[in-house]
This record gives sequence, C-alpha cells and structure tokens, in this order.
Amino acid sequence: MSAPAPSPLAIVDAEPLPRQDEVLTDAALAFVAELHRRFTPRRDELLARRAERRAEIARTSTLDFLPETAAIRADDSWRVAPAPAALNDRRVEITGPTDRKMTINALNSGARVWLADFEDASAPTWENVVLGQLNLIDAYTRAIDFTDPRSGKSYALRPDDELATVVTRPRGWHLNERHLRLDGTEVPGALVDFGLYFFHNAQRLLDLGKGPYFYLPKTESHLEARLWNDVFVFAQDYVGIPRGTVRATVLIETITAAYEMEEILYELREHASGLNAGRWDYLFSIVKNFRDGGAKFVLPDRNAVTMTAPFMRAYTELLVRTCHKRGAHAIGGMAAFIPSRRDAEVNKAAFEKVKADKDREAHDGFDGSWVAHPDLVPIAMASFDAVLGERPNQKERLREDVAVAAGDLIAVDTLDARPTYEGLRNAVAVGIRYIEAWLRGLGAVAIFNLMEDAATAEISRSQIWQWINAGVVFENGVTATADLARTVAAEELAAIRAETGDEAFASGQWQQAHDLLLQVSLDEDYADFLTLPAYERLR
Repeated sequence: MSAPAPSPLAIVDAEPLPRQDEVLTDAALAFVAELHRRFTPRRDELLARRAERRAEIARTSTLDFLPETAAIRADDSWRVAPAPAALNDRRVEITGPTDRKMTINALNSGARVWLADFEDASAPTWENVVLGQLNLIDAYTRAIDFTDPRSGKSYALRPDDELATVVTRPRGWHLNERHLRLDGTEVPGALVDFGLYFFHNAQRLLDLGKGPYFYLPKTESHLEARLWNDVFVFAQDYVGIPRGTVRATVLIETITAAYEMEEILYELREHASGLNAGRWDYLFSIVKNFRDGGAKFVLPDRNAVTMTAPFMRAYTELLVRTCHKRGAHAIGGMAAFIPSRRDAEVNKAAFEKVKADKDREAHDGFDGSWVAHPDLVPIAMASFDAVLGERPNQKERLREDVAVAAGDLIAVDTLDARPTYEGLRNAVAVGIRYIEAWLRGLGAVAIFNLMEDAATAEISRSQIWQWINAGVVFENGVTATADLARTVAAEELAAIRAETGDEAFASGQWQQAHDLLLQVSLDEDYADFLTLPAYERLR
C-alpha cells in the first residue's frame, strides 16, 4: 500500500507542537482540505445571508416564523432519528474545554454527557486546537493521565462504563483557522475541529459502542443546519461508516434560529439528536439583531434576565414542545456557579439557586441540563432524577399546552427591570477579566464565582454598546455615554493593577484587554463577533 499523498493544506505561522504528527496526519489533513473545497463556498454564502437578514431586521424591527417553510411545521408525520443508546439519557451534561486535566475530570464527573468544547470555552490558540484533539484521542485509547505540577495531584480515568459520553462542539461558522490554509485561503475553524475529530475518532467511537456526536453552535438558520447535514453525509461516506451514525444537537442561541427550530430539526432529521437552550449568546443575539430597535429592546443587567422572564420562558417552552413533537431531546441551560472553597454561605445560596433552576427545567419537560463544575452534577442529577425516575428522558411530554406567538419571543419590554450603574461596572469588570484570560489562551474562566466563556464577553460588551447608544439613564441619574464607559474601564484597570501587583499586571494582557473591550463596546460599527478582532491579537 502506498503512503498517503502529502496534504495540500499549508500549516502557517505555527511552532511545532509535541505529538502534533499524530493529529495532523497527511490523511486527516487531506480530509479537512476536501471539506474545505466542497463546503466553504456555501459557508461564505450563508455568512453573507446573515448580513442581509440583519439588514432586514434593522429595517422592520421584527421577526416571524418563515412562511416558505410552513408546510414543514404543519406536517405532523416526520420525526428525527431515534437516539442511540449512548445519547438516550442526557439528564446532566458538563461543559468545558479539552485541556488534559478537564478531559479527565469531565469524563469522570458522573455527568451523562461531556460537551468537549472547541468553541466558547476554548480560546483557539493553535496549541488548544491541536492538543485538544490529541487529548480526546488519548482518552478514547485510555492513554491519558495528568499530574498537576503545582499540587502534585494525579488524575486518571475511571472504568469505561463510568465515563460520560462525549459530544464535541466545533467552532461556529464565522471563525476561520488562520494556521491552516489552502491556496492562501483560511479553512473555517468549524471544518478543522469537526474534520480532525471525525477523521480520527468516528470508527474508534463506534468500536466503543458510541459514535461521533456534536453540538452545533451559533446556528442562525435552517439553511446553515442543511450545510452541516451535507457535511455529515459526505464525511460518513468518506470514511465508510453508515449514514445516520453522526448525531448533532443544535444550540438555539440566536434569536433567528428560535423562529426556525422545527426547520433546523427537519434539515438534520437523519442526524438530529436535540436542541439546547443557551442563555448569554441568545441575549447577545437579541441585542445584536435589534440594536437599532429602540427602547423596547433595551435589556437590563444580564443577571436580571432570568429564564423566568416572559420572553425567555416563551423561548424555552417552545423549544421543549418543538423537540418532543419531533422526538428530539430538549436540553436546558447552564448552571455556571463555581463553588468557593472558602465561603460556605456563598455556596449554600448558590446551590439553592441552581436547584431551583434545575427543578424548573425538569418540571417544564427538559430531558437534561448543563453544569459547569463537577460539584454541581449531583444537584442537577437530583432535580432530574426526581422527575424522570428510571426513565431515560421525558419525550412523551408533548407540552401541547404551550402556544407561543411570534411576538412573544422578542417581547423584551415585558421584563420589569432596568439597566443599573452597577450593571455597567460589572459588565466592564467581567469583560476586561475575561478578555485578558482569553488572550492568554484560556476560554473558560472563573470570575466572581461564575464560570465565564466567550458568550459572557459578548453579552457584556453588547450591553455596554446598547446602553450607550440608547442613552440609558441609570438609577443614580447618570447617563450611559462613551466617556462614562472609558472612566469606569480606567478605574477597573487601576483596581486590577492594585489587586495583582505591578509585576503580575505587566506580565498579563490587561491593557490589551481593556483596549479591546472599549473598541468593541464603543465603535459605531458594531462588530458581529468580539472573537474576530480578538483572534487577530491571540498568540
């Protein structure tokens, strides 16, 4: 048998990494190159369509269910493919990046599923992209262990039957991977993450009794879901495994996707597993799309927008009804609390909130939910155990009592809360701290006892932008202006310097983080994604 032909992909501006040849094989890169040739042109068309749709929303300040797909919604006969055994019970899912320690801890966490994240919880340094893939390969071959250099504590996998099922999340369609190019054109990060993972692990996972399962982020339309479905069909044919082996859960974390949930499931029905209700990105999407819609679209402080807000409740209940009508799993939102090792009272109050949130989701009909920390797994598990018992899910609860009109999903002004001055300070504080860590290669960051990811930075800077452009007057009589944001940011930067010390401050990326937050919060032209200008600074 002859050796595989050298890959046509060029690896650009990247220092060699340990064991990278095990991931960046000629055969794997040839597969990624073929994905790029076949699907990137359609990706580019769909990104252009996003811009056109955003312009239409700017003109009309409204959204509606699509008239051209009414027949799909009206047809009660179709269902998504039955869930494979490994994905039938998803009552608790833990999320996190694919670094070596997290890989072991997440698989051992007791959760049913681990969302192995190459997206919002991972800053896309070349090291994170490549070594994250290597960690998953090592986990599936049980060749993974880790010793913390600071504590000396060692980590190893539990027996196979105690490990979580992995559902991998590639980057969104809008992000490119600058280190991999074909004829000078960057490959979409989504195709890099999906392609390398699928090529190396699809058959291996089948041999383990599982399969290549994915979360699809930032989807804005059923046409984007159709593109993913075509990627799955081609990929399965390419490596010679049956069509329908792939399973995908779509995050409904954009306001436009909320109007196309049935259509998204329909496009992916051979490969669909479920839908997930994300919170911060969903709110960010509302701000982004309705940023010129006037006062009725102005959101209060992010922590005041709970899942019980009328427009958020409309979204989550419609999601449960849609999923169960079509035989798919409905997966709830994130419990982002990070337990304190020093403050038992903080933990007690937070655990009570987590329990109330998970109780509500389980009673509303969700089949599972997310947590960000292993200590929260038992709390979420107890909430769902109380409702599910021995049943793997509650898809039989069709929620036919739910009736959501198009206007209900964007009725932001039904929320009885206003932006506050403290909310502005918090958005600046969290934004600077998160972006600084991201620029150092960390995508999941504990800030003020919450696990924050890129969606956190997006909603933070979006709220600053929205409040300034809407001329919000805070409860203390101060008006939101660009100068006020600059003043608050300067004060926050000085406080961080005092907190960390001059040496640690100088060795970090604090000034760059401050400057980038202000750039994307104050520019008249609202950047579609903070991670696009941030990626240019990521080294």
